[in-house]
Amino acid sequence: MEEKLKDMIDQIRPFLVMDGGDIEFVKYEDNYLYIKLSGACQNCMYQDNTINDGIFEFFKSEVPELEGVININL
Repeated sequence: MEEKLKDMIDQIRPFLVMDGGDIEFVKYEDNYLYIKLSGACQNCMYQDNTINDGIFEFFKSEVPELEGVININL
């Protein structure tokens, strides 16, 4: 499952990079995807929208058991 999620992250990364941000896989645990947003995405006021309406919906379409996406600020 982790490889599939990492491949999917690689698919959406270019869209975030175009806006000066980036996304990194942290872990997949208990049906939750943990990511780290960086660059312009790290402090963007639309971060929650990006995670919930964009990233989560994209992953949920391919991984129906996914219950959520959690951004980790390391």
